[in-house]
Amino acid sequence: MATLKAQHLAKAYKSRQVVRDVSLSIESGQIVGLLGPNGAGKTTCFYMIVGLVQADQGRVLIDEQDVSHQPMHGRARAGIGYLPQEASIFRKLSVADNIMAILETRKELDKAARRQELESLLQEFHISHIRDNLGMSLSGGERRRVEIARALATAPKFILLDEPFAGVDPISVGDIKQIIHHLKAKGIGVLITDHNVRETLDICETAYIVNDGQLIAEGDSATILANELVKEVYLGHEFRL
Repeated sequence: MATLKAQHLAKAYKSRQVVRDVSLSIESGQIVGLLGPNGAGKTTCFYMIVGLVQADQGRVLIDEQDVSHQPMHGRARAGIGYLPQEASIFRKLSVADNIMAILETRKELDKAARRQELESLLQEFHISHIRDNLGMSLSGGERRRVEIARALATAPKFILLDEPFAGVDPISVGDIKQIIHHLKAKGIGVLITDHNVRETLDICETAYIVNDGQLIAEGDSATILANELVKEVYLGHEFRL
């Protein structure tokens, strides 16, 4: 079983400590949420794990291998996939070419194997019918499907989803939740950070709550909902799933 661990992460910008001593872990086939109020430090934690931001202290481990000093592409090779909040597909490339552009980086695959992997991903994410459509023509839900398929083109052990429910309609939210369950069934560990607390808590087996740069709670949704400090600083006393 693969593991992704963040241990004792800390980050300061000038004199402001935005993250202090945050640790979390994800295993193969586990769905984990990283949540908290605006400005709590959760996005910085997320970025330190994926390699967009260098931690001042702490370590990131994949299967006990320290990747803390690896750049983002090095962490990708080690098994971390990443889906940013912003649209990340190439607008002037077709759906098929968007995925193939990533498959081309996998030098262990020959041309036939890359073509086979492309067809497999198009079918798996039900996007074969839009394979020739340009990125700029896709709906929000279609774009998310293509982006997730493209993230899987690197064959990651883990995938980090930054605001996967942002900017999509309610039908597409359900669609994305199905895809996340599909990733779990494939044995991929999923870390989600999203402002949509209800949808994220609903799908996660474990959630970590960050406030003022510190971890204040962790556990399943029932544990999180029962935590008085979480109610006080984040969810409020009337929140229900």
